[in-house]
Amino acid sequence: MYTRFKYTGHLEAMSELARFFLELGERWQRRWAEARVFEPEPEVGRPKYFITAAYPYPNGAIHIGHGRTYLIADVLARFYRHMGRISLFPMGFHYTGTPILTIAEAIASGDAAVAEEYMTIYGVPESEIKKMGNPLYLARYFHEQSKRAMQRFGLGIDWSREFTTIDPEYQRFIQWQFEKLRKKGLIVRGRHPVGWCPRHSMPVGAHDTKDDKEPDIGQWTLIYFADGEGLVFPAATLRPETVPGVTNMWINPEAEYVVAEYDGRRMVLSRDAARRLSFQGGVKVLREAKGREFVGRAVQNPVTGEWVPVYEARFVDPGVGTGVVMSVPAHAPYDYAALRDMGAVRLIPLIRVEGYGDYPAKEVVERMGIKSQTDPALEEATKEVYSAEYARGYMREDVAELVGGHLPEPARSMVRAVFKMYFAGRPVREAREFISKWLVESGLGGVMYDIMNKPVYCRCGTEIVVKVLEDQWFINYGESRWKELARELVGAMSIIPPEAKPHFYATIDWLDKRACARTRGLGTPLPWSGGWVIESLSDSTIYMAYYTVIKKIRHFGLKPEQLTEEFWDYVFLGVGTAEEVARRIGASPEALKAIREEFEYWYPLDSRNSGKDLIPNHLTFFIFNHVAIFPREKWPRQIVANGWVLREGEKMSKSKRNVLPLDRAVEMYGPDPLRATLAISAEVEQDLDFRDAEARRNAQQLMSIYNLAQRLAQGAEDRRPNWLDMWLVSEVALLLERAREAYEKVRVRQAAVEVLYNAKAVFDQYLAAVEKPSKLAVEAARAWAVAMEPIVPHLAEEVWSVLGGEGFAAKAPWPRLKAEPAALLAKRYVDMLVEDVKKIPAYGPGVKRVVVYVNSNFSWVKAALGGDVKAVINAGAPPQAAKRVVDLVKTLGDEVRSLVASAEGFNEVEALSSYRGYVEKALGAPVEVYLADDPEAPDLGGKKRAALPLKPGIYIEK
Repeated sequence: MYTRFKYTGHLEAMSELARFFLELGERWQRRWAEARVFEPEPEVGRPKYFITAAYPYPNGAIHIGHGRTYLIADVLARFYRHMGRISLFPMGFHYTGTPILTIAEAIASGDAAVAEEYMTIYGVPESEIKKMGNPLYLARYFHEQSKRAMQRFGLGIDWSREFTTIDPEYQRFIQWQFEKLRKKGLIVRGRHPVGWCPRHSMPVGAHDTKDDKEPDIGQWTLIYFADGEGLVFPAATLRPETVPGVTNMWINPEAEYVVAEYDGRRMVLSRDAARRLSFQGGVKVLREAKGREFVGRAVQNPVTGEWVPVYEARFVDPGVGTGVVMSVPAHAPYDYAALRDMGAVRLIPLIRVEGYGDYPAKEVVERMGIKSQTDPALEEATKEVYSAEYARGYMREDVAELVGGHLPEPARSMVRAVFKMYFAGRPVREAREFISKWLVESGLGGVMYDIMNKPVYCRCGTEIVVKVLEDQWFINYGESRWKELARELVGAMSIIPPEAKPHFYATIDWLDKRACARTRGLGTPLPWSGGWVIESLSDSTIYMAYYTVIKKIRHFGLKPEQLTEEFWDYVFLGVGTAEEVARRIGASPEALKAIREEFEYWYPLDSRNSGKDLIPNHLTFFIFNHVAIFPREKWPRQIVANGWVLREGEKMSKSKRNVLPLDRAVEMYGPDPLRATLAISAEVEQDLDFRDAEARRNAQQLMSIYNLAQRLAQGAEDRRPNWLDMWLVSEVALLLERAREAYEKVRVRQAAVEVLYNAKAVFDQYLAAVEKPSKLAVEAARAWAVAMEPIVPHLAEEVWSVLGGEGFAAKAPWPRLKAEPAALLAKRYVDMLVEDVKKIPAYGPGVKRVVVYVNSNFSWVKAALGGDVKAVINAGAPPQAAKRVVDLVKTLGDEVRSLVASAEGFNEVEALSSYRGYVEKALGAPVEVYLADDPEAPDLGGKKRAALPLKPGIYIEK
């Protein structure tokens, strides 16, 4: 029985502003669709811009986190359209894998919590929920809901190329991709550890888990300590090189343990460890026991032969490793602190590291003032010691003498000789690799895999474990030559933000074999082995190429069975001829040529946009698969990895009921205010905190832009441009240049600030200074509309239309306004004048007038730019004035000096005349202007001779 939830919608939350922007959006979206603005066709001779963003799983409605990623892609597609390129931004839907299936199964089983969640968060009617036990029904429902949200959000997507990953044509494409990888030897079958869902008995990756958390599979080295009865205590460690320094073992006395048969031995394991190990090999539990049963025993170190005691320690976590821990107090702060509390410290030095003494753990614990084993600072101490020893540490030369003390001669000498050669004096990382391998090969240890970032949960709620699979299909990302090519591409491509590039290199380094097929879920059958389905992060790596051709495949009516390996080889790789392939598949050569030409025009991909959380999986797989299949000239050119979206300072999660679906957000704020907020709240690489108050402020700002455009349209007069008009155009030209640079560098926030706030401030200043705007101001505002179009396209279209722009703003070329240095200098000059007047002590209430004496010798200022007094004298300045002019120029800012250098000439009197109203309003007093060298002008206060170029003499009358 489902709990009834009345979905009231969000009409109550919709302000009048939101209604206005919703209506504006619907109007322009309808016109774009009618004109097919975003369905580009190749144009020979014109450059293209092909961008994609990660397609969504329709296991729920997309939210504002998706919206941010798609917005960044949309902004770039729109910007490059203005720059004269043919922009393509397509979208599909990812049905493959378990995300959809898991939700459908939960609903079908009558899970009331999931049903309520979907009704509450996504607004699904109860009548629809009941149908969502069918996974395809659920997928199609959210597919359509998400598509509507993208459309209402104003994304300029080419929907004529839309597909799902279970379309038969797509499945033929994926099968071709996998055949290419298999024939190159990059898909193998064998034994390998994988993240595993015990409930569904299948391997899992990030997209199969709650919160899309990638299971981090790590490897413990097991070291077999044994007591006098042959009972093995397998210590699980990440630092096997420290085993010669073991002084005792730790076991949790209160935890549940078992004695079990594993690896041909009777072992003591925590009950949880026995369960986890059972997925990696045969575990037979013989009996259960409390940990306290084993405390007090003595066990033999298999490397040194020394007998060491087993101590109790409640800090041992039975869910980590085997629940049996070896203690190395000289190099492990936790061990040192615990043994110090017991009064049983014995230290065996093993590692030399610059900056530390013989016992780094003891030294750091004491330096940090750590008083007991419960001090939280031990975590920091451990990180310091482990990091320093791994990065800069060397094994001591005498460490080999600790080895093999229990062995008879000549075995003892032989073992020590091996350790002297491969262990003693070696860097820690080399010693670790050697001893781990030696322990396993000598039968003194083993390997255990574990989820190092546990807990990780399958979408079904089961905790993920590591299973060692036999006869599983893997993509072998560990292949060395393949890694080299992947690194080559990362080095050649643009990655935004640049600091993400090392993360790609690191991922390439650690990636190894990865399960690529499973026996459950929606998806493409593995072409050469029945019963297997290709998993979701393996079928989504080169689908960007599929976007380029699916439209033409449909246009020519090709059937899935015609899309053979030969077809894809010809279309994507140019193998064979159109005539040969057409004859074999029963199609026309013209159709095949047209499909290949479409691919050739759009590829390579110019930008791939996704969240930064996909760097460790999808985005790196995208790199690997492209270099494996396509020639270098078709390798992708850029990756943009954006940060997450928070809501009111908190991470969005279903459990907190604070997920904001994109369609609801559009209705709450309107598409353009929502777009503006997602653009302006953070730069691309930063996490974005979405705040309701900021969204509403942005809506008000956009409304003020709309009103400003109306005022310009209704009040502009056709007159000769004055300094103010030319300043406006020049200021907008500078602003457009800054915005262009920001768009090109994918600094979307910076671009948004320029076009939504800085530009508005410039127009506000202009309108405050003129009685009526000029037609030149209308031209500048049309240019502004084009610059803001990538971020707020509906408002931009409205402004463009109101101001007489032809066609769509979305298709207008980037404006070519010219900045006039003299016009910009005039505005900077009058602002400096106003500032100088206000600094004079006589200025204040009761001022009757301000008299300004202008020295019009602009050539003196230009001559002074080099700092040479003689040059100023040569320009005509009296010697006593020349030094003052040089000193004046030194006080000018870089921008003003640059404008002085660029301006051909500058008339201060004309500038002040044009800006008289602006200056008088700023000063609250009438202003009179005289030439300082006019003998007829009154010399009030002797200010005539004080005047310098760009620094008038000023007299204030009260």
